[in-house]
Amino acid sequence: MPYVNIKITREGATPAQKAELIAGVTELLQRVLDKNPATTVVVIDEVETDNWGIGGEQVTVLRQKNS
Repeated sequence: MPYVNIKITREGATPAQKAELIAGVTELLQRVLDKNPATTVVVIDEVETDNWGIGGEQVTVLRQKNS
């Protein structure tokens, strides 16, 4: 039973985009590794940009610097 955890920043991914991610990852595992889609679990965690850091800084701060 494959378990895939996708972490993205909480910035407005739509339900349709999330559904496409889930379907796409499931299909990829079936095609590449011959995994059963019925037992493939995909979880999407949305993280606030204050709780996501890159290079020692919060994404919120990095985005403010780049805008």
